[in-house]
Amino acid sequence: MTTNIHAIVDALGNPVAFSLTGGQVHDLAQAQPLLAKVEPKAFLADKAYDANALIEALEKRQITPVIPPKSNRIQPRDTDYALYRGRNLVERFFNTIKHFRAIATRYDKLANTFLGAIHLIATLIWLN
Repeated sequence: MTTNIHAIVDALGNPVAFSLTGGQVHDLAQAQPLLAKVEPKAFLADKAYDANALIEALEKRQITPVIPPKSNRIQPRDTDYALYRGRNLVERFFNTIKHFRAIATRYDKLANTFLGAIHLIATLIWLN
C-alpha cells in the first residue's frame, strides 16, 4: 500500500494544510482542495502543477502562480524564478517529517491514524 502526503507550507516552512491520497493519485488532484483551506498571496509549485485549470483558479482568487512552464507548453508563461527559489521549503518539510520513523515507514494501517501522526509531527514542527 502506498500513500501520498500532500502539504502546503507557509513562507517559513511551517505546515499549514495536509491531505492523504493513494499512491496512484496525481499531486495536481489535491492542489485546489488544499488551497481552499488557505489564503496565500503566491503559490509556488513545480512543473507538475502547470495546468491551465489550476492557473485560472489561482488567478481568479488573485493568487500569483509561481509555476515553471512544462517543456511541451505551446506558449510558455513567465515565471518569477527569484520567488520560485523558495519552493525548497516544502521539500525541507518533507525531509523533516521523514526523520520520524512512523512516517518514513508508514506503520499505521488506517489513513486516519497516519494523518493523525502527521498532524502530531506538524505540531512539533510549529513548536520548534
